Amino acid sequence: MPELPEVETIRRGLSKFIINHKLQDTEVLCDKSFIGQPVTGKVKSIRRFGKALIIDLDNSQSLMIHLRMTGQLIYDDRNNTSERYAAGHPSDNFTADLPNKQTRVILKLDTGTLYFNDQRKFGFIKVIATNDVSKDAFIKKLAKEPWDMLPDEFYAKLQKHPNSCIKATILDQTIICGLGNIYADEALFASHIHPERKCSSITKDESTKLLESAKEVMDKSIASGGSTMATYVKADGTKGDYLEKFAQVFRREGLDCPNCHTKIIKIKVAGRGTHICPQCQLLAPSKPQRSAYHLSERSSKK
Repeated sequence: MPELPEVETIRRGLSKFIINHKLQDTEVLCDKSFIGQPVTGKVKSIRRFGKALIIDLDNSQSLMIHLRMTGQLIYDDRNNTSERYAAGHPSDNFTADLPNKQTRVILKLDTGTLYFNDQRKFGFIKVIATNDVSKDAFIKKLAKEPWDMLPDEFYAKLQKHPNSCIKATILDQTIICGLGNIYADEALFASHIHPERKCSSITKDESTKLLESAKEVMDKSIASGGSTMATYVKADGTKGDYLEKFAQVFRREGLDCPNCHTKIIKIKVAGRGTHICPQCQLLAPSKPQRSAYHLSERSSKK
């Protein structure tokens, strides 16, 4: 699934191709992939809420697009048939004739065609009144993104989940919006925080550092065009290079930590593959372990 920096890259890339162009017709090939009635209108803007794209039209209607696991947006410019602009999860059909068996919705603009492909049919396009976008159940439950959240606010949110591990907590989009597996690992590493630590053990200074680290790793990723995972390309068909240039731990198991040269390892936290430096990100012993130690020490002195 594309993470926030990838979706932001898609937003920026598609903007130059479809803003100020008219959506003339919509062809729905899969009812599950399109919610509402097709609309027409001139594209005014493309916004983003978390991992959802919002295409605003000049008729007070908007299209909410979520790519989910296997969604793709592929734009063919009618005036430049030699180029195809792709975003999302690439496959061989990026260079094949469109529409094809994975095409679910076709948005026909005055200067080209935007195809919504989705192999597993988890993604969707939803028509919604522009004024109601922020009220939509999917959008309404999203928390603030790291750039919009104050350190005190973030710390207070963590304290409401004292028994949850920190990685699971920051992956929860209702607590902080936009952090996925890649950037959670990178932000925790930059903050020297073990992903299995309980939120109750995170100090205010640590939470502030974690929030700043989240902003930094995602800023770098957006600037580099996102990650280069095998299932992602930018809106112009080229791959981002965040993992090659900036990733410190993600998918680097067995390599040296850039700080201490300890081998990076991969563990499972909150059901997700998680990359850490076991030296830089220490897991403090739990209270029961400390109590058992002290009891044993006390018994040995008797």
